Amino acid sequence: MLSPTSIICPNCKTEIPIEEAFSHGAREKIEKEFTVKVKLLEQELKQKGEKLEASQEIELRLRKQKNELEEEKRSFELEKQRQIDAEREKIRQHTLTEAGESWRLREKEYEKKINDMKSAVEEAQRRANQGSQQLQGEVLELDLEQALAIAFVHDSIEPVGKGVHGADIAQRVRTNMGNDCGVILWESKRTKAWKDEWLVKLKDDLRSTKANIPVIVSLVLPKENNSGLAYLDGVWVCNYQLFLPLAELLRQRLIGVAREKYISKDRGNKADTLYQYVTSHEFVQQVEAILEVYQELAVQTTTERNYYERLWKAREAQASRLFKTTANIVGSIQGQIGSALPAIKGMDLPKLDIGDQE
Repeated sequence: MLSPTSIICPNCKTEIPIEEAFSHGAREKIEKEFTVKVKLLEQELKQKGEKLEASQEIELRLRKQKNELEEEKRSFELEKQRQIDAEREKIRQHTLTEAGESWRLREKEYEKKINDMKSAVEEAQRRANQGSQQLQGEVLELDLEQALAIAFVHDSIEPVGKGVHGADIAQRVRTNMGNDCGVILWESKRTKAWKDEWLVKLKDDLRSTKANIPVIVSLVLPKENNSGLAYLDGVWVCNYQLFLPLAELLRQRLIGVAREKYISKDRGNKADTLYQYVTSHEFVQQVEAILEVYQELAVQTTTERNYYERLWKAREAQASRLFKTTANIVGSIQGQIGSALPAIKGMDLPKLDIGDQE
C-alpha cells in the first residue's frame, strides 16, 4: 500500500518519498537549466571565437595593408630621393660645365697674357743680344789677340780694324832672328749657331790678304765636329780651348817650311810640298792626336784642380770651425777664472781680467 508520504516515480516506477521526489525533480530541473546554460555558453564562446578569428583575420589583413602601404611609401620616397639626387647631379654637372668653361676662358686669357709677356721679353732679349753681339765678338777677339801676343812674343799680332774687309787677326810668324815665315789668319766667332758660309768668306780673305793658313775659333762648332778640331774645306776650325796648341803646331810648320825654302832653291816646289802636307790627312791626324792628348791632360788637370780645391776648402772650413770652437772654449774659461788662464800661443786673444772689470 502506497504511503501517503510517498509517490511513484514515473520513470522507474519506484516508490520514493515525497521529499526525495521533490529534491530529485529540482535536481533534474537544475541539471536541465545548467545544460541549457552550458550550451548557451558554448554557443556564445563559439561565436566569440568566430568573431575573434574574424577580428584577427581583419587585423592581419590590416597589418598586411599597412606594411604594404609603408613599403610603397618607402619605395616612393626612395624613388623620389633618387630623382632628386639625379636632378642635383644634373645641376652640379651643368654648374661645373659652366664653371669649367668660364675657367677655361680665363685660363686662355692668362695664357695669352703670359705668351704676350714672353714675346715681349724675348723681343727685348733679342734686341739686347743684337746690341751686345758686336761687343761680345770684340771681347773674344781682344782675348784671342792678347793670348797670341803673350804666347808668341816674336810674332807680329796685327788686329784688323773694324769695318775693314778681312779676318779679325793676322799673325805674322817670325823666327827668333826676326825672319818672316808666313801669316796665320784668325777669325773669331761668338754666336749661337754655326754657319758654313764662314768658311767661304775666310778663304776669300785668305786670298785677298795673301796669308798662308786660315783658322776659325768658334764657341759653336759644326755638329760633325766632336773632337773640338776639324779641317773643313781648307780651313782649320777649333774651339777656344785648342786654339793655342793649334797655333803652336801651325807656327812650327810655317817656320820649318820657311827654313827649307831658305835652304832650297826650288821655292815653288817647297811651297807646294808645304801646302800638300798641311792639307794632307796625315798632318791632320798628327795634329788631332797631339790635341787629343792635350785635351786629356787639360781635363785631368781641371778635374784634379777641382778635387783639391774642394778638399782644401773643406779642410779650411774644418780648421776654421776648430779654431772658433777653441776660441769659444778659451773665452768661456777666461770668463770663469779671469787672467789666471795662461796666454795661448797662436791665438790672438786680448788678455782679459774679468775680476777687475767686475
